[in-house]
Amino acid sequence: MKQIIQDLKTGKTILEEVPAPLVKTGAVLIKTQRSLVSLGTERMLVEFGKSNLVSKARQQPDKVKMVLDKIKTDGLMPTLEAVFSKLNQPLPMGYCNVGEVVAVGKGVKEFKVGDRVASNGNHAEFVCIPENLVARIPDNVSYSEASFTIIGAIGLQGIRLLNPTMGETVVVIGLGLIGLITAELLIANGCDVIGFDYDQSKVDIATAKGIKAINLSAGADQVKIVEEHTNGVGADGVIITASNKTNDIISNSAKMSRKRGRIVLVGVIGLDISRADFYEKELTFQVSCSYGPGRYDDDYEQKGQDYPLPFVRWTEKRNFQTVLGAIANGKLDVKPLITEEIPLADFDKIYGNIGTSKSVASILVYSNEEETPTRKVEVGAGKGKGGALGIVGAGNFTNAMILPALKKNETPVKYIASSGGLSAKTLANKFGVNFATSDYKEILADEEVKLMLITTRHNLHASMALACLEAGKHVFVEKPLALKLTEVDDIIAQAEKSEKSVVVGFNRRFSPHMEKIKKALGEASGPINICATMNAGFIPKDVWIHDMEVGGGRIIGEACHYIDLLVYLTGSPVTSVCMNAMGKNPEENTDNASILLRFENGSNGTINYFANGAKSYSKERIEVYSQERTFVCDNFRITEGFGAKGFGKLKTKQDKGHVEQFRRLSEFAKKGGNPIIPVNEVINVSKASILAVESLKMGAWVDVD
Repeated sequence: MKQIIQDLKTGKTILEEVPAPLVKTGAVLIKTQRSLVSLGTERMLVEFGKSNLVSKARQQPDKVKMVLDKIKTDGLMPTLEAVFSKLNQPLPMGYCNVGEVVAVGKGVKEFKVGDRVASNGNHAEFVCIPENLVARIPDNVSYSEASFTIIGAIGLQGIRLLNPTMGETVVVIGLGLIGLITAELLIANGCDVIGFDYDQSKVDIATAKGIKAINLSAGADQVKIVEEHTNGVGADGVIITASNKTNDIISNSAKMSRKRGRIVLVGVIGLDISRADFYEKELTFQVSCSYGPGRYDDDYEQKGQDYPLPFVRWTEKRNFQTVLGAIANGKLDVKPLITEEIPLADFDKIYGNIGTSKSVASILVYSNEEETPTRKVEVGAGKGKGGALGIVGAGNFTNAMILPALKKNETPVKYIASSGGLSAKTLANKFGVNFATSDYKEILADEEVKLMLITTRHNLHASMALACLEAGKHVFVEKPLALKLTEVDDIIAQAEKSEKSVVVGFNRRFSPHMEKIKKALGEASGPINICATMNAGFIPKDVWIHDMEVGGGRIIGEACHYIDLLVYLTGSPVTSVCMNAMGKNPEENTDNASILLRFENGSNGTINYFANGAKSYSKERIEVYSQERTFVCDNFRITEGFGAKGFGKLKTKQDKGHVEQFRRLSEFAKKGGNPIIPVNEVINVSKASILAVESLKMGAWVDVD
């Protein structure tokens, strides 16, 4: 299928051929008929992409601080690699999509194949959208009219926050697409509406809709206009739909408001607010969030958990339905807003001059030549053919770590898969992978592929590993192997049945720092003490890794690295585990905990996994105590031995553990032989990390076997 993307590094807008997405649980697959170009938002993205690095940095000062902090802890080169990797990721354009449902995911009850729907899908021939972000189009509303649904919902949410009543005077500043729709919906609500803009064509459209619209380009005093119109009272409410960096807009909004007036910001403006302007009138100011309640809430959007209507009357989905209803009953007429309808193939007629375009609304029209979604795309002519390796998952780790390491070792990769298709195509282009697909089962059917790499979200690891083993493939799974003990048991049984290897991406043991310590310890070191600390850093609670059903929490998902490292250094399996966490009543998804480990050979291990430390402090520190010797590794940059004759000091600019890991994995993919981590250690570590969380709930030691 074809999809419009923005290259943030070069600034180019591209119509890319990508695999069509699979329908997911709780979602519908939509064959696109029309999509509306949001000229304001998309113009900002295009102009951002075209700007140089200095300009990009000036526009995102908060990101610059994050980069500087990362340089302090990780070093210059790793940080630059991460920044450029991020800029190399294409951005899907568009969020106003309409079309026909062609597939319905498990659990979806509201929609069926053939329904005409509006959604926040991208500019793509097929989109997969969760049920709560989709609304059915009334029969008397055309696809072109319905493409205004999402834009309309943005304006409607601003109105709901303003809460106007019949007869009130409301000012709309900025008569672009959202502003015009907002003003018309306010009129339908019984309000007296004043609109301001600098474009006469938009002022004319607003005037034709019954709005008192003023062109400010001639120098009109908007505050005096509002005062005269309201007999000196001032506006009851102001909705700002403009996009401008100046602080004058917020200042004028305050000055034109009556005492205790309300101001709602929908657009993007300068916000250097004068306290006096707001203090004297006791004004209320609020920023509107996109389409309405539910936005950016994964439980609502991705998991389909609706807010009860008696308690949350207007969600984003119900706002979609309201806009469609207003179009259907004639209270919102969007036809005059349509400036042009352009075939998807001619997309550059819109994006080529988007910075100077005078269009109000540009609509992309889809030809529907592709009757069924294409899930596999050949990328390079012969590139990667003969590859014995397939990758499932095309996220940051695959891009920044796995594929560069495999390329360095000249390991041919035949396939890369991602559920949406776009990220797989991007990485296939970048690294010379032959095929990009959105369906990893396409890879399982290829007998030439001997080894599968799984780098998806954690909840998919176990089921995908099982599917790969059943298809007769060796499996490398990024940590963790599984989130539940039953999943680990199923994988053990299938691995034994298929006689295939299962390896997990525990990479700390491959670091030259750890190998140096391991060598110094010797084969007969006896019991040792290890204290390992990970200054993991704070991650907001709404990030998916904290979801126990999806990410498994940071202990299972990340601290498992250190459990494996201790197994490697001690040369012994974990026999029992106990974990304590910060707080009076710590939750199972804690990321501030200490894990105690007992090993079969009598060794003792402590893992401190903390998320409340300073980012400027070293991220990782390992201390090993053995036979009156102490070995200390600081952030995998400097390792020293105390009381260890002839040990010396090891200094590296950055850790190369993952590079060595994938070098050995490449050898395994090419020649076979023993897996890079013994399967019994993989299983032992996987169980120990899961049981660490169980021990927290029980408040006691738990035996691993």
